[in-house]
Amino acid sequence: MCGIVGIIGFTPVNQLIYDALTVLQHRGQDSAGIATIDENKHFFLRKSNGLVKDVFINHHMLYLRGKIGIGHVRYPTNGSFSASEAQPFYVNFPFGITLTHNGNLTNAHELRKTLFKIARRHVNTSSDSELLLNVLAHEFDKFNHFPLTEEDIFSAITSVHNKIRGAYSCVAIIIGHGLIAFRDPFGIRPLVLGKRTLMKNKNEYIVASESVALDTIGFKFLRDIAPGEAIYITEHGQFFARQCAKNPKLTPCLFEFVYLARPDSFIDKISVNQSRLRMGQKLGTKISKQWKHLNIDVVIPIPETSCDSALEIAYILDKPYRQGFVKNRYVGRTFIMNAQQERNKSVRRKLNVNRSEFKNKNVLLVDDSIVRGTTSKQIVSLAREAGAKKVYFASASPEIRFPNVYGIDMPFTNELIASGRKVEEICKLIGADNLIFQNLNDLIDAVREGNPNIKTFECSIFNGIYVTQDINQTYLNYLENLRNNNQSKEYNKINNLEIYN
Repeated sequence: MCGIVGIIGFTPVNQLIYDALTVLQHRGQDSAGIATIDENKHFFLRKSNGLVKDVFINHHMLYLRGKIGIGHVRYPTNGSFSASEAQPFYVNFPFGITLTHNGNLTNAHELRKTLFKIARRHVNTSSDSELLLNVLAHEFDKFNHFPLTEEDIFSAITSVHNKIRGAYSCVAIIIGHGLIAFRDPFGIRPLVLGKRTLMKNKNEYIVASESVALDTIGFKFLRDIAPGEAIYITEHGQFFARQCAKNPKLTPCLFEFVYLARPDSFIDKISVNQSRLRMGQKLGTKISKQWKHLNIDVVIPIPETSCDSALEIAYILDKPYRQGFVKNRYVGRTFIMNAQQERNKSVRRKLNVNRSEFKNKNVLLVDDSIVRGTTSKQIVSLAREAGAKKVYFASASPEIRFPNVYGIDMPFTNELIASGRKVEEICKLIGADNLIFQNLNDLIDAVREGNPNIKTFECSIFNGIYVTQDINQTYLNYLENLRNNNQSKEYNKINNLEIYN
């Protein structure tokens, strides 16, 4: 999961990109980066590990000159935690291109081999995003003239679609041309388009991972970029759009609505906030019918993603809704922290209890999901320590039983608490008295109600069906080995150890 933004216009974009990244910070806390192009066709790039506010200080912002730029916030799914793999990535040939990417390529291993043999391009990191950039650059290199026409641009992106597989929303800037953006043929990861008009015939454009990035900096939301679609905006403000994929089919990631996206965003015409309210309505109805024997005194959300769902559950059950946990807003999202040990330590640093809401009560805790079980187990423990008589736990999403390969950090089957286990076993492991999961069909209906035109969602973490149809156990084993190797390398770096092959 990453956050991307690109802006092209007639005024400096450095502060606009910075502000947009701050509201996309929930999509990645490991690193941040911004690249710009000035009127002399020079690139300026700043990227490093850390939060947006820490990576960019005053002299960095002054350095990032230009009226065209892109930005990125990252947490790693394919690659290491090294600052060298922070984005944007840059290649100087042809023209000079820098790119950001949200998602994950599922054929990166084969691409890496063929790219070196056929295109003689060396990819210096283990990041699939740098690989994607070089695939794109190679397609542009096939044209022997300057500048490229919009037909050339779209032809190159069509070829990229034909070569790569997986999930990818991308935005790039090209010296002497402008800004391009494109989305994979399934539209797995989100990408939106916005505009603001400075004066007659002077439009500035933005593309970003979520609509909230447009709201905060004064751009008007135009539409979602369609699956397989490419956008090209020249440095002079000419706008072009083209469908560049065969048989595109909108299949957005369901987990974006459960957890990843901000509630004030719209993705593929669906309000994230409203979809979470409907999740609560569905789950509340299930509890009222199938679990009416539970003597619930109070409904308490695990902040913050589950608050909307919990509010609806409390309403349907006719039980008090209380904020039983106080969140320390200066601790990051535990799901996207880059090590299990950090997640374990951060839960108690992040949440504290209002003891009066728990003492001598039967509490229904509501969370958006249960992934590894780390947070859930510790939260149940906190509730019991605060004096709860019974602790019931409800998840607004179904059991997560399968790894994600499209850009969410769930590559290990054995890390998922629900993998190979019955609900009763999961309940025992997290220490709850009862455990209730949302039904998958109810979750899909809750989200689809916002846009009935969407026929299917990417639900692989729940049902093991991968929409790109190229995932098997061999690939999953490869991913697990790759992740283990990367973690081992990072451990040795941290401990100042050297590995000699």
